[in-house]
Amino acid sequence: MSSEQKISRINDVLAYIHQDITFDLPAKDLADIAAYSEQHFHRTFKQVVGEPVHSYIRRARLEFAANQLMFDSKASVLEIATKSGFSSVSSFSRAFKSIFFMSPGQWRQSESENKDKPYLKDAEIAAAYQRLDKSKCPPANIINLPNRHVAYVRHTGYGRSIRQAWQILQAWAQIEKRDFSQQFGLHQSNPAVVELAQCRYVACLAIDTPLTRRGVVNSLMIPGGLHAVFKLTGKYGDLLPQLSYILEQWLPASGFKMQSTPAYVQYYKNQFLTADELFELDFCLPISLFI
Repeated sequence: MSSEQKISRINDVLAYIHQDITFDLPAKDLADIAAYSEQHFHRTFKQVVGEPVHSYIRRARLEFAANQLMFDSKASVLEIATKSGFSSVSSFSRAFKSIFFMSPGQWRQSESENKDKPYLKDAEIAAAYQRLDKSKCPPANIINLPNRHVAYVRHTGYGRSIRQAWQILQAWAQIEKRDFSQQFGLHQSNPAVVELAQCRYVACLAIDTPLTRRGVVNSLMIPGGLHAVFKLTGKYGDLLPQLSYILEQWLPASGFKMQSTPAYVQYYKNQFLTADELFELDFCLPISLFI
């Protein structure tokens, strides 16, 4: 089997994992999605992704838990631990501390704006964070969004290297004679919590139906549902501080809680594809009511 086919099959698994990180994700089911035996799946996943599948899922769930601890003050640590796939608070606390170097309770008690945000290690983004007008938050439009079928190219790392994923997707669209106007970016990591080099980003292009012929470019469905939509503009470097500010300021005061499906942006001007690196986009944050 070619490396391209292996990547395509593992991408199907990654798409399933990140559709909702709180799903039950047994390895046998993931192996079935990849059409591998379970033993072969474990080997191939590690070969393609660079870490074992259980380690990958555990890390993604702990990142989700870190967000929930910050932005869902009504959920107990036990509720968040259970939702993140842990059977006890003690095992959750040990795992959480191994990554974030403090207990879940300490993490929750520390102010979000005072945390050492990994993206502030980037001088350009840090300068944009200092310029950000923290006196007001952009207004939110609360709407139900549809499921979206997209073709995509996955990328690890948040930086200008994302341009490569978009160039691959653009070349594919030209070869396949596809409309390239509806562009989306899936943000599967919170760069205020996750190191930029480890952030998961997915460059996406709207399509009518799932792809039957896949390779470097695959297809997935972005989950719909209730979202808070924010219109944002700026230049490369400005976006991550804007997203952080929405999560830190708007979300806790909104009366909504963040869902476990990934947030995404819809581009009207894509900073990774323009010479001036300017962006115009909608930031779509999945939310639900406290019940």
